[in-house]
Amino acid sequence: MKSHFPNLRRVELDQSLQASPPRRFKANNIRRFVRVKRWPQRWNNYVGKMRGTPIQLPQPNYKYVLWSWLGAFLAIATTGYSSAIAQAPMLIAPFGATCVLAFAAPESPLAQPRNIVGGHCLASLIGLACLHLFGSEAWVMALAVATAIGCMQLTHTLHPPAGADPLVIIMTGASWKFFFTPVLTGSILLVLCAVVFNNLAEDRKYPKYWL
Repeated sequence: MKSHFPNLRRVELDQSLQASPPRRFKANNIRRFVRVKRWPQRWNNYVGKMRGTPIQLPQPNYKYVLWSWLGAFLAIATTGYSSAIAQAPMLIAPFGATCVLAFAAPESPLAQPRNIVGGHCLASLIGLACLHLFGSEAWVMALAVATAIGCMQLTHTLHPPAGADPLVIIMTGASWKFFFTPVLTGSILLVLCAVVFNNLAEDRKYPKYWL
């Protein structure tokens, strides 16, 4: 029998569909609710990482400290006087940080010749390229430092002091000669000083590897 109220049936059907949302909509709501509930836990985990863990520092080895002091003193003095004799700059501020690794932590992978020479040269090339291509704005400094870090990681030449080379280059407006002196010659001279001096001590062996 044909219904005399077809529109009424259609309206009831539409209302029933609206009253019961699809399952996908319910699942999305549940996922959002779970994500919101997890935020306090994620925040606690994030803050917890900043607390660190208490450690007991060992007694310093005064003989080792004295050797580190002598090594850094002789390396910087040798590089400085060589610069004066050759009348060419061979010292930059990041070389001081290089001496920390080369003489206070010569066994570190970050202090090996590959890292010292390769890291400084690579970071300096990137700094010079960014300076002469883009100028000396703050964003260029950020780009140069970040790119230098990434490239050092990719080439296994990571050397933390070299991360400052692009800043020195861009802030001083260095020319391309900066790569040869002081970066290349200075870094090689520091490595030679580290090789000669560190091996004078019985408890030191440098380098662990060259390349």
